[in-house]
Amino acid sequence: MEKKKTVNLDLKQYGMIFVLIVIYLIFAALTKGATLKPANINNLVMQNGYVVILATGMLLCCLTGNVDLGVGSLVALTGAVCGILLVDMGASMWIAILAALLTGLASGLFVGFFVAYMKVPPFITTLATWLMWRGLTYTVLKAQTKGPFQSDFTFIGSGFLPTVKVPYGNGQIDLVSVIVAIVISVIVVLVELRDIRIKKKYGFALNPIWQLVIKDALIIFIVCFLFFKLGQNSGIPFVLVILAVIVGIYQFITSSTVAGRQIYALGGNRKAASLSGINTDKVFFWVYTNSGLLAAVAGVVLASRNAAATPKAGDGFEMDAIASCYIGGTAVAGGAGTVMGAVVGAFIMGVLNNGMSIYGWSTDIQKIVKGAVLLLAVTADLMSKRKK
Repeated sequence: MEKKKTVNLDLKQYGMIFVLIVIYLIFAALTKGATLKPANINNLVMQNGYVVILATGMLLCCLTGNVDLGVGSLVALTGAVCGILLVDMGASMWIAILAALLTGLASGLFVGFFVAYMKVPPFITTLATWLMWRGLTYTVLKAQTKGPFQSDFTFIGSGFLPTVKVPYGNGQIDLVSVIVAIVISVIVVLVELRDIRIKKKYGFALNPIWQLVIKDALIIFIVCFLFFKLGQNSGIPFVLVILAVIVGIYQFITSSTVAGRQIYALGGNRKAASLSGINTDKVFFWVYTNSGLLAAVAGVVLASRNAAATPKAGDGFEMDAIASCYIGGTAVAGGAGTVMGAVVGAFIMGVLNNGMSIYGWSTDIQKIVKGAVLLLAVTADLMSKRKK
């Protein structure tokens, strides 16, 4: 009888889920359970929504072996556009959102043009937009805060889906959140079974069953924990729906489309990708255009949550997005990384920020810790490559 071919799971990808849980439990112990409270879980999701959105766009840049330093300033600029239209001009919410998205798209086209066709290095181009968009934000806002915004706009960043409360323990829980948790858990299992069936059909190497069980158990545990805690608070935040849609779309693009494979090919070896017929200039162009568009989405979400536009909004966001990608397993040289890895990396950064703030560490110490975590993640990636 022919021996079944087996291959171990990618520990760099799924190991970060385990790291996320460990970090969270450490801060749960240090804060005597404060980070476990439903209200804090809700804040964790809402406060890190913009990071996940930015990290998703940044991932595509990192896959090419580059970054986009201008997204933080663009978040501020698109928020300023919303503020001016909503407060000064009395425009409707939809006009403000459309204007913000068009601003982000225009910025992405601007960066993409200089990177792809003028051959200006992405680092220099996005460093320039980092300075330009921040200065423009201060100019259009006249260094002042615009707000407050109308309630229908603030719903985007701080609203919740309708709830159905039922008795649970000494309080209540949202039945919708419980149902969503169960549905997602079932989908995780069904997708795993489908993948096993497809691999068997085509004779691909299978992962050991015990590894798959541990992986799926971790994912289901996180899903159930998240939604049960949200259900004990105010239900599912609307921003979580936005994140799910964005992550789902880009997971599909990067894993199941020609455009996604071209990005990985470009990051792996640009000359080989060009010789194989891939228009690398076109890939660079749409990657940075996309980054600008997602930065605009993040700007709308942040402005909505803050109910105001401020010149300092988005300060340092680009570093959180870049760190999220690399902590989530994206290769420094490009060509390797996943959307889900970037999402996990974003939540690792979020848990670190949240836990250290509750524990009482100063922002200076927080920066040291986050920098150390980023350095360790990148070092581990480089050492893994040398070992191979």
